[in-house]
Amino acid sequence: MTKATDYTNAAQQRILKLILALFGDVVHGFTPSKLAELLQQTAPTTTKDLDNLRTAGLAERDEATGYWRLSPRLPQQSIKVFNAIDSASRRVEEARNRYTRNPD
Repeated sequence: MTKATDYTNAAQQRILKLILALFGDVVHGFTPSKLAELLQQTAPTTTKDLDNLRTAGLAERDEATGYWRLSPRLPQQSIKVFNAIDSASRRVEEARNRYTRNPD
C-alpha cells in the first residue's frame, strides 16, 4: 500500500505564481502593489517574495521607477528551450527526408 503525500508548499507555490506573473511584462515590470493585487496577496508578502527572487537572481528592481521585472536569467532559459525544439525538429525532418526519398 502506498502512502499518499502532499508535498505542496504554499510559499513555494506563491513564488512560482509570482514568477509567472512577472513574465506578463518583462520590459517595464510591475509595481509591488500591482503584483500583490494580481496574486491576491498582501503587499508585504509580495515584497518579501520579490526580494527572494532578487536574491536568487531571477528578478530585478528598476531603481528609477520602483517596478519589478524578471532578470534576463529565466527568459534566457526559455530561449534554450526553443533552440532545443528547433534542433529536434530539424532532426525529425532529416529523418523524414531519408525515409521518404525515392530509391535510386
